[in-house]
Amino acid sequence: MQFGIDVQVPGMKIGTVAASPVLGGKLVSIDEAAARAVPGVRDVVKLDDAVAVIGDHMWAAICGLKSAAPQWDDGPNGNVTTASIMQALAAASESDGVDAHAAGDAKAAIASVTKRVEVVYQLPFLSHAPMEPINTTLHARPDGADLWVGTQVPPRAQAIVAKITGLKPEQVIVHNQYMGGAFGRRLDVDSIEQAAKIAKTLSYPVKLIWTREEDIQHDFYRPSYYDRVSAGLDVNGKIVGWQHRSTGASVMARWYPGGMQKDGKLDPDAVEGAIETPYDFSAQLNQYVHTESPGVTVAWWRGVGPTHNIFVVESAMDELALLAGVDPVEFRRRHLGKDPRGRGVLDLVAEKSGWGQPLPKGSGRGVGLQWAFNSWLATVVEVSVSDRGEITLSQVHVAADVGPVVNPDTLAAQLQGGLIFGLSMAMYSEITHTKGRVDQSNFHDYRILRINEAPKIDVHIVDNPSAPIGGIGETGTAAAAAPLANAIFAATGRRLRRIPFATGQLSPA
Repeated sequence: MQFGIDVQVPGMKIGTVAASPVLGGKLVSIDEAAARAVPGVRDVVKLDDAVAVIGDHMWAAICGLKSAAPQWDDGPNGNVTTASIMQALAAASESDGVDAHAAGDAKAAIASVTKRVEVVYQLPFLSHAPMEPINTTLHARPDGADLWVGTQVPPRAQAIVAKITGLKPEQVIVHNQYMGGAFGRRLDVDSIEQAAKIAKTLSYPVKLIWTREEDIQHDFYRPSYYDRVSAGLDVNGKIVGWQHRSTGASVMARWYPGGMQKDGKLDPDAVEGAIETPYDFSAQLNQYVHTESPGVTVAWWRGVGPTHNIFVVESAMDELALLAGVDPVEFRRRHLGKDPRGRGVLDLVAEKSGWGQPLPKGSGRGVGLQWAFNSWLATVVEVSVSDRGEITLSQVHVAADVGPVVNPDTLAAQLQGGLIFGLSMAMYSEITHTKGRVDQSNFHDYRILRINEAPKIDVHIVDNPSAPIGGIGETGTAAAAAPLANAIFAATGRRLRRIPFATGQLSPA
C-alpha cells in the first residue's frame, strides 16, 4: 500500500510551499539568495500568492523556505476576524431566506401557543486535518505529464494539470494513490493546480509537500453556521410548529453551481438533515440564508450537511422535551412518524445504554436520533463533568439500522471511527481567524480526541435485510454532537449551543 506522500520517482526533488497567510493576499518579496544559500536547496519558484523552495530533501526545502522570509500584501481580507464573520451571519439570519421545505403554517402555529422555544445554535469552521498532509508529485514535460497524488476526483486533477501546462488532458497521466485521510478535502484540486504552476518551471519531477501548518491554515473549511430554531408545544406537549433557518456559506455554489436549487438560492447540502427529520411535524418551515464569509473558502467535510443540522435538530428536540416535562427518549417516541425503524433503534439504544438508570452526581446521558444517508441511528452518550467544567466521555451506545449488513465488523468500525471524528469536532475543533489569518496550526491547537479521552463505543446492529442499503461512512460523524450536548445538560443543567464545547463554556462562574 503506497500513499501519495510515499511516492518515489527517479530524479525527483522535494519541495515545500508557503502561500499567502490571508486568502486573496499576494507575495511581495523573498530573500532568494538566502534561500539558495541553504545546503541542498536546488530551486526557488515564485507565484503571485505563494513561494516554493525545492531541495534534495524535505529538511533542505523547509530551511530554505524559512530563510526566504517571504513578505506578503494581505489584500482585501486582512481585517477579517471570527467576530466579524459571526456578526455578519447573525445579521443575515434575521431575515427570511429561501424556503427549502414548507408544510402547513409553522409561523402561525408557533404564534398560537404559549409554550415555545426560540434558540440559536452556532457551529464553527472546521478543518479536515488528515493525518497525511497535502502532497503532489508531478513531472511536467513538453510532451506530457505524470501526476502522482491521492485524489477523490482524478478527472478534475487531470483537467487542471492540462490547463496549467497547456497539455491535452489525454497527455496527463494520473497515478492515483491511497489517501491518508481525505474527509472531503481531496475533492478539491487547488493544491494540484499550485503544483502544476510550480512543476512546469522545472525540468525534473518534484514532490511538493505542505507542512502540517500549511495544511491546516490553507484548508478549504466546513462552513460556519448560525441556525435559528423556533418551535411551539400544545397543551399535550406535542410540537405544533417547527421553524429552522440555517445561515451560512455554500459549498455547492462553488464546487458544483449546477447543483444549486430554487434559482441558485438553495444549497441542498446546507439543509440536509434538517428537512427530512425522523419526526412527524404537522407544520414545518425550513429556510436557508446563503451568506458567504470573506477570506474563507468552504468545502465538504465528512458527514456533510447532517453534521451541522442533526446537532441543531436533536439539541432543539431535547430543549422541547424539557419544556414539555417529558423524558427525552419518550418525547421523541411521541413524535416519530410511521416508519417503525426509528422506534426500533431508539428503543434498542435506550435498553442497551441503561437509559433511565441512576448515575452519580455530575454524570448524565444524552440521546440523539437521526435518519441520514438512508440509515437510522440512535445514539446515547454518557459523560461526567467535574466541578472545574472538565468533560469526560464515559461511554457511547449506538443502535444502527442500515438495512442489509454484509460485514458487521466493518459497520462497527466505521461507526466507531465516525463517532470519534464527530466527538473530536464537538469537543475541540474550531478554526478561527485574526486579521485574516487562521489561528490554528497543528494538533496542539486543532485538537482531536486522544486515546485516553476516547470513550468505549458499543455498536448494536438491527438485522433488517429487506430494507434498502444505507450508508455508514458518514453517519457516525453526524451522530456525535447532539447526544454529547444533551448529556452535558443532563449532567450540569447547562445547555451548550455553540461548538466546540471544551472552550471554557462550563468553567465555574
